[in-house]
Amino acid sequence: MRILFMGTPTLAAEVLRALYEKDGVTVAGVVTRPDKPKGRGMKLIPSPVKEFALEKEIPVYQPKTLRDGSFQPVLEELDPELIVVAAYGNILPPYVLEYPKYGCVNAHGSLLPKYRGAAPIERAIMDGERETGITAMFMDEGLDTGDMIAAYPCPIEDTDDGGTLTEKLASLAGRAMCGVVDAIRNGTLTRTPQPDEGSTYAAKIGREDQRVDFTKPARVVFNQIRALNPAPSAETTMPDGSTLKLTESMPCEDANPDHALPGTVLETVGKGNGRILIACGEGAVAVTSVIPMGKKKMSAGDFVRGRRIAPGDVLGREPGGE
Repeated sequence: MRILFMGTPTLAAEVLRALYEKDGVTVAGVVTRPDKPKGRGMKLIPSPVKEFALEKEIPVYQPKTLRDGSFQPVLEELDPELIVVAAYGNILPPYVLEYPKYGCVNAHGSLLPKYRGAAPIERAIMDGERETGITAMFMDEGLDTGDMIAAYPCPIEDTDDGGTLTEKLASLAGRAMCGVVDAIRNGTLTRTPQPDEGSTYAAKIGREDQRVDFTKPARVVFNQIRALNPAPSAETTMPDGSTLKLTESMPCEDANPDHALPGTVLETVGKGNGRILIACGEGAVAVTSVIPMGKKKMSAGDFVRGRRIAPGDVLGREPGGE
C-alpha cells in the first residue's frame, strides 16, 4: 500500500516509524512543516519527522501552505492510496482529502469527541483527566470532526507529564495507524459518525496558559506544571521581576495551614535535589526543578543553594505590583 505521511513533532515521527517498518507498506513521501529557527543563532532546525525521513531516504516536502493548489502535481506524482496524518499542524484542503483511494486518516491524541483541536494532551492533563487515548479517524474539512475508526484508551497517572504522556500516546498512535492499514487490507474497516454531544475544544497553548495562578488549588497548579513539561513550561515571576519556569512539582494539599498569601515561599530545602514549597489558594506545591531566566534546567536544591530564593518571597507578582 502506497502511503503519503503528513506530520511534524516527535509523536508523528513515531507513527511514521511504525508505518515504515510495517510489511507491505511503502511510504512514498513525507509532508512536514518548514524548518523552524531556534536558539541564539536562529539556526533552522528540521522537524523530528523530517529527520527520520531523511535518515530513511524518504522524499520530504515542506510546503508553506496546501491551500493554493501548488501541491497537486506532487500529489499526482506520488499517487498515494492512503494519506496518514499525525499532528501535522495544517488544515488539509478538499483536493488533498479527496485524492487517495482509501481517504485521509488521522491519529488524534484524545478520545474523541473530547479535546478536538491543537493541544489535546496538555489540556487533558491540565483538566485533571484520568484517561485519554488515541482516536483513529477519517479526516474531513472540520477540526477533528471526522468519522471515528477505533479508540485506544490510555490512563493518565500522577507521575505523567506532557512528555511522558506523549511518548505513551505515540506508541498507541503507531499501533492505531497500522491497525487502519490492516483493516483496509482485510475489508473490515468501519466508520462511526462522531457525536457532537460531549465534544470539547483543546486550544493551542498560549502565554496566558503558561502563567501560574497560585490562587488556585495546589492540585490545579500541579496539573498545569506537569502538563507543560518539558515545553513550553509553566512560569511565574520572581520578586526581582525575572521569569522562573517551574518544570516539576508535587501537590501538598495539607500544607499552608496558616493560609499564607498565594505565591508565598513557605519553605526552601537546599539539600540533595531540594524543594521550594509555595502557597496556593488551597494547600501548596513543592517545586522540585526549575529553569531560571537565561539558565538551563536545574534542581530546586541547586537553585536554593544559589541563594536566589528564600522563605517569605512572594512569586507571581508583576514588578511594582501589590
